[in-house]
Amino acid sequence: MAKIAFILLCHKDPEGIIAQASRLTAAGDCIAIHFDARARQADYARIRAALADNPGVTFARRRVKCGWGEWSLVAATLRAVEAAVEAFPSATHFYMLSGDCMPIKTAEYVHDFLDAEDADYIESFDFFRSDWIKTGMREDRLIYRHFFNERQQKKLFYAAYDLQKRFGFKRDTPADLRIMIGSQWWCLRRRTVEWILDLIAKRREIVRFFRTTWIPDETFFQTLVRHVVPDKEIRCRTLTFLMFTDYGMPVTFYNDHYDLLIGQDALFARKISAEATNLKARLGDLYAASGVSFRVSDEGRNLFNFLTGRGRIGRRFARRFWETESTLGRGRELLVVICKKWHVAKRLVARMSADTGIPSMEYLFDEASSPVPDLGGVQSSLAKRNRHRRALLRMLYDRQGGDRLIICLDPAGAEVLKDLAADRATVRMLEVECHFSDDYLAGHARRVGLAGDHTQEDTMVRLLPTIRHAFRHESDVIRDANFSHLYLMRESAGAAENAVPLAAFLGIGEETARGIAAMDHLFSD
Repeated sequence: MAKIAFILLCHKDPEGIIAQASRLTAAGDCIAIHFDARARQADYARIRAALADNPGVTFARRRVKCGWGEWSLVAATLRAVEAAVEAFPSATHFYMLSGDCMPIKTAEYVHDFLDAEDADYIESFDFFRSDWIKTGMREDRLIYRHFFNERQQKKLFYAAYDLQKRFGFKRDTPADLRIMIGSQWWCLRRRTVEWILDLIAKRREIVRFFRTTWIPDETFFQTLVRHVVPDKEIRCRTLTFLMFTDYGMPVTFYNDHYDLLIGQDALFARKISAEATNLKARLGDLYAASGVSFRVSDEGRNLFNFLTGRGRIGRRFARRFWETESTLGRGRELLVVICKKWHVAKRLVARMSADTGIPSMEYLFDEASSPVPDLGGVQSSLAKRNRHRRALLRMLYDRQGGDRLIICLDPAGAEVLKDLAADRATVRMLEVECHFSDDYLAGHARRVGLAGDHTQEDTMVRLLPTIRHAFRHESDVIRDANFSHLYLMRESAGAAENAVPLAAFLGIGEETARGIAAMDHLFSD
């Protein structure tokens, strides 16, 4: 059975550290603690005294003054790892934690999970080819030497950096190392840890190189694990659930996040608010429990992005330069059916085409699998279709040999509508207003990753009104845009009532429109 040596890096909250160490060791595991040398000596003494009689606890022999982005964080980790390797010879796994981490599964579940596969768990992506780094420095983290703390010594940090760039003081990465990058929160097997310690003992140039890289805690272990362990034994993921805001700050969890956290596909979570005493108590009780089954939905990151994104919808300020002279063609007519229920729009458009002979395309700007003829590659991906939407539509007109075309669009595409409405062609829009049952909203949440098959019922109850409001907001944005040719068809209206906007939209007689509006099963799910 797996026995874990937790590697704990911390710098505050001595009472929380004591509770964390006691909780983890009570389950039969052990812990090596590095308490930042910058922190209060009285706090460190308090931790040492409280845990002195616990045989499952050891401390790094030498404390390091830690600074974000510095080698000191890796040095502190190595000190704690060395202490754990020496003190706990029966430990099979070494799991990195911070003082803000808490378990989100039972100890029983954690051990069974690690026993199930002989593997290391660490994010380890190619430094130069992956998109793990979203903004800021990339290769400059490595090829220049960084001697100062970017946050505490900003002027010195950038002065040294600029000086090296000006005079070309670049350096090569170690020739036999493929530099990797990923989260610092890993779980490694004992033999992997021992191999890494042996490697750096024999090759001090590795430490010298990483000592002056920037943010080495995201590259050091991530690189060396790939160097000593076969790829097939590495699971490129972290077992600690964490999220970051658009500003690069970690998302903090509070008392009302319990159900969300235990539903994630992870063993621990970071970072838990120091004030979330109820959440900590519940998670602590959970870790000590046995026989608990978990319904893993893993919707946390998608749900966070959805909820935070609602308040900051981006807008384009002007057309792109290549769109300035691009037009669908004066005299052409584009008919856009706007509907959140894609299957309803597809049924309606198919019937429109059959009764009027107007060619149609489905959700070509929303659905990658929407069938589009070969147009020389511009249709090959959603990104290309949206980047060159007018050129794409112009080619479709040419291919169809006519001046009228029907397409479908999701209501979320208000910016697409505004772009198309500004064209010289005549653009008519028909919004199809549907009823959304709770079952439909729940299914939508699962389809787009806001929920999983095992999302807790109370989480779903809170989520559904938010999704319903988001749908309503999308419709409001479209109607508030005051498009000159926007018509509305409602599920709640009869065929005779819907025939009026439908006839105006298609430019056909109301009798023909009534036949389309009265089609069987149009709005059924």
